[in-house]
Amino acid sequence: MLGIKIIRQNCQGLVETLGKYSHSVEAGLHFYIPFIQRIESVELAMHPLKLQKYSVITQDNADIEASVTLNYHVTDAKKYTYENTDSVESMAQLVRGHLRDIIGRMDLNAALGSTSKINAELAAAIGDLTNIYGINVDRVNIDELTPSVEIQKAMDKQLTADRERVAVIAKAEGEARNIKLTTDAKNQALVETAQAEATRMRADAESYRIEKIRAALESVSDNYFRDQSIAAFTKLAQSDTNLVVMSKDEITDLGNIPVIDKMLDMKK
Repeated sequence: MLGIKIIRQNCQGLVETLGKYSHSVEAGLHFYIPFIQRIESVELAMHPLKLQKYSVITQDNADIEASVTLNYHVTDAKKYTYENTDSVESMAQLVRGHLRDIIGRMDLNAALGSTSKINAELAAAIGDLTNIYGINVDRVNIDELTPSVEIQKAMDKQLTADRERVAVIAKAEGEARNIKLTTDAKNQALVETAQAEATRMRADAESYRIEKIRAALESVSDNYFRDQSIAAFTKLAQSDTNLVVMSKDEITDLGNIPVIDKMLDMKK
C-alpha cells in the first residue's frame, strides 16, 4: 500500500506496469506506484529438485524405475517468469525425456552398471536446452535404477545359480588338488620306501660279504699270509722304490725270503 518493496539478497525483482513487464531491479529497497505497478521477486539461489520415480525401458525391453535428483538455479528471471507457465516442470520433462533416450540405447546390465556415464551424458544433453526456460541445471544425479519385481526375481535366480556353480567348481578343484596331493605323497612314500629297502639290501649284502671274508681269513693257515708277503716283496723288488718302511717284526723275517737274499747278494 505504501509502494515500497524490499528485494532480498540473491533475488531479482521484475517490475510490471499495468500488468506488463517494465524492467528488472536488483536486491535492495525499491519504490513503485501502487495499483499501477507491482514488483515480482524471483529467487536466483540454487534449488534441489527430486523427480518422482518413473518407468524407463532398456534396449533389451527391461522395465526399470529411475529416481533422479537435480540442482538448478534461475539464470534469467524474465524468461523464467514470462516465457513459460511452469519452467521447472518443463525442465523436469526435458530431463525425463533425455534419460529415457539414453537408457533406451543401453541393455539392462549396462544401464545398472553405468550410472556415472548416464549422469555425464544427461548433463551434457540438457545443459544448453534448459536456457530457454531461464534455468541452468548445475548438477544431475541418478539416485537409483530399480528393475521390476519380475526382473529382480530372475536376477536373484541367476545370481544364486552362478554362486552355486562357482561353489561346485571350487569344491571340485579342491577335491582334485587333495587327490593330487594325496597321490603325490603316496608316490613319494613308495619311492622313499623303495630307496630305503635298496639301501638296506646293499648294507646287508656288504655286511654278508665282509662276514664271509672275515670267516675265510680265519680259516686259512699262516702259510697263506706268508705266500702273500712273498708275493708283495717280489713286486716290491721289481719296482724302482728306494725306500721301504716296514715294522720290526717283518724285518726279522726278511732273511727267510729268497728274493731278499738275492737282493743282498747283488749289493755285495
